[in-house]
Amino acid sequence: MRIFQKRVKSQAIPDRFTAADIRMESSTCTGETVIGFYDAAEKRLCYAELVRNEADVAAFYRKYGVKR
Repeated sequence: MRIFQKRVKSQAIPDRFTAADIRMESSTCTGETVIGFYDAAEKRLCYAELVRNEADVAAFYRKYGVKR
């Protein structure tokens, strides 16, 4: 049992986006994977973050308080 747990406060999902807009993309050249909110009008990821493993993906979802 942990008495002193670090609480992670979730951020609000940015305006214009929903949980359904979350998308992962991989680079064909370098193989880097990023996760962020996809803007269909601009056809690009907004608020993108680099993902190296499954723990980074889970941290992104926790950051915004969204379940997979």
